[in-house]
Amino acid sequence: MLQPLIAASRVRVGSVRIRGVPAILCGVAAIVAAAGASAALQRVATIVPETLREARLLWIAVRADRPGMLS
Repeated sequence: MLQPLIAASRVRVGSVRIRGVPAILCGVAAIVAAAGASAALQRVATIVPETLREARLLWIAVRADRPGMLS
């Protein structure tokens, strides 16, 4: 029952070819990695606006062309 699935499983990336069970494991690993990256991006997305605001305020604070700021 599983033999045709295992025999038909192939992954080729450039010159690297993987067949059988290792191809299935690499596919599962890619799906798990994509899910983890997606979850991490969802968590970071809420922090980005505040980080950009803080970076802008830091840039304004250290800018040399503001009169009297760094003199």
